[in-house]
Amino acid sequence: MIRLTVLLLVLGVGAAFAAQPPTRFASQRGEQAYLREGPSYQHKIVWIYRHRGYPFRVTASFDVWRRVETPDGAVGWMSATMLSDRRTVLITGKGRVQIHAKEEGGKLVGLADPGAIAGLKSCTSQVCHISGRDIDGWIARDRLWGVGPGEDFK
Repeated sequence: MIRLTVLLLVLGVGAAFAAQPPTRFASQRGEQAYLREGPSYQHKIVWIYRHRGYPFRVTASFDVWRRVETPDGAVGWMSATMLSDRRTVLITGKGRVQIHAKEEGGKLVGLADPGAIAGLKSCTSQVCHISGRDIDGWIARDRLWGVGPGEDFK
C-alpha cells in the first residue's frame, strides 16, 4: 500500500511538471517592467526594463506571474500584466545587419543595429520577416533573439 501511494505521488509530481506550458516568447507591454526575484510584489526588484516591446522568453507560470529569461540571460518573475503576446525580436551580433525586401534576398531596404527591437511577423529556417519604424523586410535568423530553435511559422 505504501509503495502504491509513493508511486501515485511520483506520478502526480511528474504530471504537474508535464502540465507546464512550453517555452514561449512575449514582449514588454508598457514603458516599464519590473523583473523580481520571485512571483509576488513582496519579492525584491532585480531589474527595471524601460523599453516597450523588449522580448522575453517565458519559461514558467505561477498564478498571474511569469518566470522570464532576458536576452542577456537574466532570469526572474514578472506580472503577466507587464507582458504582451505580441512577438518581438532583439537584433544581436556585431555590426549592422541587412534587411531585404524578399525572403530570398532582393533589394536592400535597411540596416539594423545590434540592440534594436523589431516586430516579428514570420520565420523560416534561415530568415525572419520583421517590421519596425518605417521598415519591413527579411533578416538573417541567426542575428535575432526571440525565436526558438526550429520555430518556423508564417
